Amino acid sequence: MPHILLLGGARSGKSTLALEIAARSGAPVTMIATAEPLDPEMAERIAHHRAQRPSGWTTIEEPVALLEAVQAAPARSLLIIDCLTLWVSNLVGQGQHDPAIVAAAGRAATTLAARPGGAIVVSNEVGLGIIPVNPVARGYRDTLGRVNAAFAALADRTALVVAGRLHELTSATEFMEGITWHAR
Repeated sequence: MPHILLLGGARSGKSTLALEIAARSGAPVTMIATAEPLDPEMAERIAHHRAQRPSGWTTIEEPVALLEAVQAAPARSLLIIDCLTLWVSNLVGQGQHDPAIVAAAGRAATTLAARPGGAIVVSNEVGLGIIPVNPVARGYRDTLGRVNAAFAALADRTALVVAGRLHELTSATEFMEGITWHAR
C-alpha cells in the first residue's frame, strides 16, 4: 500500500479526501488523531471528525507521541494521520523546538514508509500566506514546512488539495528529469 501525503489549507478538503481514499482501499483502517479538545470550538471540530469516520475503523487519539502511535497500529492496517499541523502545534506548546520536532518527524516518516499497510498523512500548508508578524508564529510556520518536507521526501505520492481539488506534486528530481536544455 502506498504512503500518501495530502497538503492544503484549512477546510480545503484534505481530510475528506483522506477518508475517501481509505474507504475505497477496502483495507482495515486505523486513524491517528492528533487534536486535543482544549476549548469548546475544538471539541466541536473533533466531534464532527469522529462522526465522519466509519464505525468499523480503529481510532488512536495521540496528540504528541506520533511515532509510538504509528508503531502501536496494526502493521497491515491503512493508517490515516490527521493531522501533522496539530501535532507540531502540540509539540511547540510543550516547549519543544525545531530540531527535535523535525527529527521526530523524520523518524515517524521513516517508520510510516516501511509499513506494509500504507498511510495517508494530512497536513496544512501554512507557508503560502503572509509572513507572520511574531517570531513564535514564524518559527511554527518554518517548522511545519520542514516537517511537511520530511514526510513528502518519503511519500510515494504527495498532493496539494485546494477547494476540494487535488494537484499532485512531484519531487524536484522528477521535475528536473523532464527539463531538456537546448543551446541557443
